[in-house]
Formats: sequence, C-alpha cells, structure tokens
Amino acid sequence: MATILRDWSYRYQWLYDSISAVAALAVGGPRRFHQLPLQGVTLTPDSAVLDLCCGSAQATRYLVKYSQNVTGLDASPLSITRAKNNVPEADYVEGFAENMPFSDARFDLVHTSVALHEMQPDQLRQILAEVYRVLKPGGQFVLIDLHRPTNPLFWPGLAAFMALFETETAWRLLETDLPGLLREAGLAVQECQLYAGGTLQRIRSCRL
Repeated sequence: MATILRDWSYRYQWLYDSISAVAALAVGGPRRFHQLPLQGVTLTPDSAVLDLCCGSAQATRYLVKYSQNVTGLDASPLSITRAKNNVPEADYVEGFAENMPFSDARFDLVHTSVALHEMQPDQLRQILAEVYRVLKPGGQFVLIDLHRPTNPLFWPGLAAFMALFETETAWRLLETDLPGLLREAGLAVQECQLYAGGTLQRIRSCRL
C-alpha cells in the first residue's frame, strides 16, 4: 500500500520530477531512461507519434526532437495542463487509454513510459487492444515499465520504492507476462531487454 508520498508526488511536479530523476539513475539518468524505448525505432519529422499516458510530458520532450507530429494522451486534466506548459511543441488530448479518442490506424508509433503498472488486469488488456487499433500496419509500440528483479540485490530498493509510491497493480505487474499480453493483443514482440538488475523492462513490438 502506497503512502501519502504517492499523492504528494502527483500533486507537486517538483517532487515527482525529483523522484523520477533519482529512480532513473539506475540506467544512467533521466535522458537515457526516456531514450531507451526509442532504441531500434526509426522516426521521421512526419511520423505520427502517440505518447500514451504522457503525464506532465517528461518523455514527450524527447519525442518532439524526432517528430513534428506528436500527440500526448492522459486522463488527468492537471497533467495535460502541465504537459502543455512543459512541452508546447506537442498536441495534447485528455482521454482514457482504454478508450482512446482516435481513429483506427492513425499512429506510426505508440510510446508509453512507466504507466502500465498503474492499470488493473482487465484495463491493461483493453489498453493493449486499443494500442493495436490505433497503430498503422507496421507501426510500433514501445514501452518501459517495472519488472521482477533478476538480481536479488535490487529487491530491497524496488520494494521500498513500491511501498512508498505504488499500489497493488504495480506488484501485480511484476507477476505478469507482459510480452505474452502483447502477443494476445495481436502485436509481434520484436525485442525485450532488462535493465537495473531486471527491475525495468523495455519492449519493442509492432502491428503486422
């Protein structure tokens, strides 16, 4: 069960950004963390990119360096307002990831960063089905999120972080075969890599 620090981290952007920066040190800092999902991805200035569950645009700021056609989606009005202020180069839409307000086959790339662990199992399946729907044939879905540590030395740090800031859905994701769920949704998994003692997973998949 998360503590009041979870609520504070969403209420105060400086606290959220500080926590994110400290957590990202395990992979070399925030810049490398947000660029990890884009490894192996080719984007042009015209590529249609969706930053799914964009939050306050922490990752969006890197996506707009590659494309002039980036859209951020988030269900939180506060996050959308912050995102517009932080990265005005992108477009933003308020909406739910499990019922995206976009037409079929709209995007060349869907990206999401440490958001899927917030979702209930049925909700997660709905989101992946929506990702498949809004991707163009050949379009890619890239993500980075939590994973069960493969190095036991990383368990104490992850457990402390999750106890302070996460809910039961994050613990459930550690037991979830995320590549398997992607395949269930019709996406072809191209690459899976683990970082930081296995506490983070990066997955690149595509719609055939």
